[in-house]
Amino acid sequence: MKVILKKDIVTLGDAGEVVEVKNGYANNYLIPQGIALRATEGALRALDTERKQQAKKIEQQRIAAREIADRLQQLSLKVSAKAGESGKLFGTVTSGDIAEALKNEGVSVDRRKISLEAPIKALGNYEVGVKLFMDVSATLKVTVEAEG
Repeated sequence: MKVILKKDIVTLGDAGEVVEVKNGYANNYLIPQGIALRATEGALRALDTERKQQAKKIEQQRIAAREIADRLQQLSLKVSAKAGESGKLFGTVTSGDIAEALKNEGVSVDRRKISLEAPIKALGNYEVGVKLFMDVSATLKVTVEAEG
C-alpha cells in the first residue's frame, strides 16, 4: 500500500514522501497513529499543491535574505563600548550588541544568526559572518570604538 508520511520516520523516509509499505503496517500502525495517510489521488494532488506553495514561500524568503545580505555587505557598522587606555574593553561586544546596532541602522537580524567565534574584547575592525537563510550569508564589517 502506498502512503504519504506526515512525520519523519528513520526506517521509511521524511515527511511528505510517498512510500510503499505492507497493508497491515499501514492499517494497524501508521494511519491510526496519524503518522501517514493513504496515498489517494486527492491526497497526492493536495501534497503536490502544498509542495508548490512551500517552494514559492522558500523562494520569497531567499530573495528577501539576499536583499538584506547585499545591504549588510555595503554597511560598515560602528559599535561603541567602554575601553581602557590600552584599547582593551571593560566588557565584551557580543552578537546581541551587534544585532542592536544593526536595528539602529534599520536592519533587523536575529542575534543567533550573527556568528562570532568569541566575544570581541578589544577596539578595532572586525569581520563578522551573518547567516541569513539556508544558502545566503553575508560578511559584516564592524568597527569597535571607545565611548566618548
